[in-house]
Amino acid sequence: MTDHDTAAQDAAAAGFVQHRELLFAVVYNMLGSVADTEDVLQETWLSWAGVDRDRLEQPRAYLVRIAVNKALAQQAVSKRRRETYVGQWLPEPVVTGESDPLARADAASVALLVVLETLSPAERAVFVLHEAFGYPHTEIADMLDRTPEAVRQLAHRAREHVHARRSRYRVDARLQQEVTERFVTAALGGDLEALLDLLAPEVTLWTDGGGKGPATSLQPVHGRDAVADLLVSVGANAADGFEVQYRSVNGDPSALLFAADAPFAVLVLDITPTTHHVQGVYSVTNPDKLTRIPESSRRDG
Repeated sequence: MTDHDTAAQDAAAAGFVQHRELLFAVVYNMLGSVADTEDVLQETWLSWAGVDRDRLEQPRAYLVRIAVNKALAQQAVSKRRRETYVGQWLPEPVVTGESDPLARADAASVALLVVLETLSPAERAVFVLHEAFGYPHTEIADMLDRTPEAVRQLAHRAREHVHARRSRYRVDARLQQEVTERFVTAALGGDLEALLDLLAPEVTLWTDGGGKGPATSLQPVHGRDAVADLLVSVGANAADGFEVQYRSVNGDPSALLFAADAPFAVLVLDITPTTHHVQGVYSVTNPDKLTRIPESSRRDG
């Protein structure tokens, strides 16, 4: 390999790394799976490494376009895989920091990602790009090889669908942290009255064990009484020695549960912006979705 080739490779790698966090955030919001996102980024890198970058006027736009279209192709594969998934499927939780682009993207919250699963692939791509990352419809049209009018129609349908199922406002992080801590204390302590006070009447509990981790039900559980009774039962039978740590997951204050120093569950709450009750409980216990919890999260209390 010549010095010129080496320099070209280094330049390609530097250009890709410069935009990798953005690409990860965009693709993850489209797929909800870290493993699938990493696969798409690898394919994007291969396309990037093989292109004549001297002719690219906007390298970032090129990378986003390639990543988005490869993510759209991956969605079809992911959908077939989920048809055989055991029980409820929830997005793979990602521990985020304040500067993480994923934490700053409103579409990254677990509750909203669940809603985005009900959109068509094209609607989801348009919603993520426009609502979460601020891309104009004309630029999205170029990415997807569609007309701006078609993109605006997709955006309208997606926005109406999402807003009909979820408030556009996120709860203050400090309030979310407080409610999460109270919820975990009540659930693990088997405090039925405290749970009933925290839960909204229409609350829903989702548990994703994937057939490998503990799951309270293969179907969502609806209603305050049913959810509270189930959580109290689980708390009463839970093994002693759980370590609970509070971290930002997908941009929201959440609870990480560890057993014998290994990640056991990630618990994320969806809180109503007006009454501040818990309207959604998302529990991920599938060990395959917990392997990327940083080691530091286990050590820091």
